[in-house]
Amino acid sequence: MDSNFKQKWEEYRSEFENVLADYLERMQIRPPVLNDSFRYSLALGGKRFRPVLMFACARSLGGKPGDVAGFALALEMLHTYSLIHDDLPAMDNDDFRRGKPSNHKVFGEGQAILAGDALLNEAYSVCFEECRKGKTYLNAAAEICKNAGVGGMIAGQAADLFFEQKEAGKAEEDFIILHKTAKMIVSAAVVPALVYGADENIAALFAEFGKHLGILFQLTDDILDVTGDFEKLGKTLGKDASEGKLTSVRVCGLDKCKELAEQHRNICRQILDDLPYDCSFLSELTDYVLNRDA
Repeated sequence: MDSNFKQKWEEYRSEFENVLADYLERMQIRPPVLNDSFRYSLALGGKRFRPVLMFACARSLGGKPGDVAGFALALEMLHTYSLIHDDLPAMDNDDFRRGKPSNHKVFGEGQAILAGDALLNEAYSVCFEECRKGKTYLNAAAEICKNAGVGGMIAGQAADLFFEQKEAGKAEEDFIILHKTAKMIVSAAVVPALVYGADENIAALFAEFGKHLGILFQLTDDILDVTGDFEKLGKTLGKDASEGKLTSVRVCGLDKCKELAEQHRNICRQILDDLPYDCSFLSELTDYVLNRDA
């Protein structure tokens, strides 16, 4: 990665960490076990890809991260809750997340479920608070809730589980990728445009960029499950194949999967070229997703 890109990423990530720290400082959760399990997975952090993307899109539109900080917080809570539940024995049964024991390995399955539930509900609470700022914030909150719910991430997760060890093809795999992964990334990309009341064509371009970036993200995730390194990824590798997951690698093969990733990267960059803003960081971010090793 270019040093300027790394610096800007770190600035966005650090700004989000400050938002999260301020929020957690105000939170008072009882009993202590819920407080600890709620904070544990949030604190594991990772790269904060979705908040960084949201802040970068806000900057491209001429705004600032603070304008969408509440939504970035809500989106990261939704993402974190989905990871906690995804790691459970009844789902993907993974003992590690970001190089640390999964929530249920530390606190038990019941408490992990409740930690995920708490994060989900708190995310919606944050969205409701943002709605007080006006109609454009209400529209942005509605987008996040839609993409996280039965028309988005939950539908994708349900299909992902249903098609384990079953015969299915690219149409089913495309549905899983779009709903389980891409729609949450759409939220990160389009929320700033909605908050600023951008022209509907501009909002549509940001949404389309988010969709293809989300597909690219999942394609590279599927590739890394085959070719990656545990020390870098921080999660168990090879589970998709061992559990019969309907992934792009299973459907298309590794080489075709890499080709598709290149295609979606190119679509992302074309969309960014069509936007009348400085999208240089977003273009580099797209290249980063294509070439990431973690």
